[in-house]
Amino acid sequence: MLRVLFTVLMLLCLPVAGLAQDLQSLLQVHKDEIAKPKRKSVGPVLDALVASGHPALSQFLQNWQEKEVYQRTGDEMFFYVQESGDALTLLDIETREIVTEGVAEDAMAQIKPNGGVRKAIGEALVQFQLSDPDPARRADALDAISRNLDASQLEPLKRSIEGETGPSLRLRKERLANYLVARFGKTTGDRVTAIENLSDDLSVDGRAVLSQILRTKLVATQEPTDSMNLARIVTPGEDEELSVHAAYEILVDEAGLPPIVTQEDVLAIIGANVDGGRAGGIALAAMDNWDMRYRAYDALAEQGVAPPRATDVPALVSEWTFAEVYDEKDSDVTDAAKATQETVETRVAMSQAADLGLDAISLASIYFLAAIGLAITFGVMGVINMAHGEFIMMGAYTGYVVQLFIPDYTLSLIVALPLAFAVTFGAGVAMERLVIRWLYHRPLETLLATFGISIALQQLAKNIFGTQARPLTSPGWLDGAWVINDVIQIAYIRIAIFVLAVLFLGLLLFILKKTRLGLEVRAVTQNPRMASSMGINPDKINMLTFGLGSGIAGIAGVAIGLYAKVTSEMGSDYIVQSFMTVVVGGVGNVWGTLAGAGMIGTLQKWIEWLNPSNTLAAQTYMILFIILFIQFRPKGIVALKGRAAGD
Repeated sequence: MLRVLFTVLMLLCLPVAGLAQDLQSLLQVHKDEIAKPKRKSVGPVLDALVASGHPALSQFLQNWQEKEVYQRTGDEMFFYVQESGDALTLLDIETREIVTEGVAEDAMAQIKPNGGVRKAIGEALVQFQLSDPDPARRADALDAISRNLDASQLEPLKRSIEGETGPSLRLRKERLANYLVARFGKTTGDRVTAIENLSDDLSVDGRAVLSQILRTKLVATQEPTDSMNLARIVTPGEDEELSVHAAYEILVDEAGLPPIVTQEDVLAIIGANVDGGRAGGIALAAMDNWDMRYRAYDALAEQGVAPPRATDVPALVSEWTFAEVYDEKDSDVTDAAKATQETVETRVAMSQAADLGLDAISLASIYFLAAIGLAITFGVMGVINMAHGEFIMMGAYTGYVVQLFIPDYTLSLIVALPLAFAVTFGAGVAMERLVIRWLYHRPLETLLATFGISIALQQLAKNIFGTQARPLTSPGWLDGAWVINDVIQIAYIRIAIFVLAVLFLGLLLFILKKTRLGLEVRAVTQNPRMASSMGINPDKINMLTFGLGSGIAGIAGVAIGLYAKVTSEMGSDYIVQSFMTVVVGGVGNVWGTLAGAGMIGTLQKWIEWLNPSNTLAAQTYMILFIILFIQFRPKGIVALKGRAAGD
């Protein structure tokens, strides 16, 4: 009975004994390699440490990598240290509790692993970080793996997927595991399956994996190429990337063929070996042509004083086969990668086209919002209002001021939109009553007057708000972007501006087509005398119409200010595009303004895609194209019909 109890107690104590070894004892087994680590021999030490699974090992590896581990020269024990004046305080390697104070610096040796060792430590550390309780550290581990894919990372990564609780991190782990299988899988079938899974992955990392599998090198051989995993045969002279001379230089380096000797080299060798007026047995006087000079050089080469030269480079090159060969030996893997890469490239091209289209729609909605007010004041009333951009600026500053008093960005936006309309509506009415009403049908004077008002409003804004850009912060629910895939994404703020543009299009059409104000505006625009005889007050309608256009510009300013800088000059960034939008679309037509905004937004994005490094050139090309367009269609895309068209 006693023997049975003793045996049970021993079995119960075995796990405790296995865990009893502290970190210091574990490190002492490998103390020499830890103190003076080398890249080629540190691997087995790291494997042994990782296999122990000690809970304090992760922190030790991190400190070792960051050169924060010290060894006491007397007994070769490892510690962390804290500086205390001229002395050091030693901390326990496992608990970080104070062990000894007042230790002289010369009694401790700092361990300084080189770059290769630190890289190896980092790879071992990733295995701990993959299952770290902190999601940020797990994400850092995944970042480290994605930067440098290695076969040793596959199994730890697979083991960590099972216990991953974060959906996004789990997805990243599964994607990285697929990358690693595609690169380093044990069987061809596993690799091919993983590669085929990449057909739905449009990310840069996924495409990089395919490119790495399909990496090639140029080889020259006189043997049959059947045993090679051939990408393609390269014909020197016919393929642009490989000339005959470049191919021969490869043979010089790899096959030891004689180098190509230039004429300068020939003259230099002959000049260095002149003896008694002769070189290579040929008199200098006889070397009046290159055939004789080459004969002299060849004679010197036979004497061993010059390297032999290639005499028929094309013939020598034709004896060799030049080919691009995959680094990957398995042809099934490269065939799968090539097919997947073609699929991915097609999908990427289509996604880029869709992304460009969404960008164009987004830009068009911004231009439409900026121009829709001008479509009323200029397109309907015929007033050239150069201060239209400043009404946009006033609306943006109104939104900024509202946010100073209402810190809730959603509520402030709800208040700012109608308030910006009210402020700019009032400013537009005042401008029409004080200036514009006296200048109807005098376009040059109107242009000069509104240009002066524009400058005055800019200076007034500078005096009030200063010259620095002011923040107009969007609500939190407008942060981020709608990500369709790794190529197509659009910011939520752009979507909101698009929705706002559609709403104002509908609202403006409703006002002009379904309300008494719209009926009177159209009547005054087409025939003010007849409208006046029908009891309509043209002055009142002009005032309200100008105020409406100005108010819409103010709302556009709030929307634009949510993603663009709010400064006193911001209006000038949109005034040219606004006029172009109205003119190209068709003066006096809301649908034309929409068409013009769509055309200009698409054209600008297309030109920027063709010439992304020079936005100024893109603007210039766009203006030139519009000038040409107007020459062929002076009334715009959607021309007015009837009596208004004649006016």
